[in-house]
Amino acid sequence: MSILKNEVSRFFALGFAGGAALVMATMGLGGLGDGSDLARGLVPQAEAAAAQ
Repeated sequence: MSILKNEVSRFFALGFAGGAALVMATMGLGGLGDGSDLARGLVPQAEAAAAQ
């Protein structure tokens, strides 16, 4: 018995693959690295407070 014979699991697998393809198309293949490009766009660089 195949796991993809059930319609729910088949649609879940297709939705997951389609969503992953959309994310890859949006981020580009450069987004597969360490994620620094994505973080650089969302989070400002941290700065330490001055010592007192």
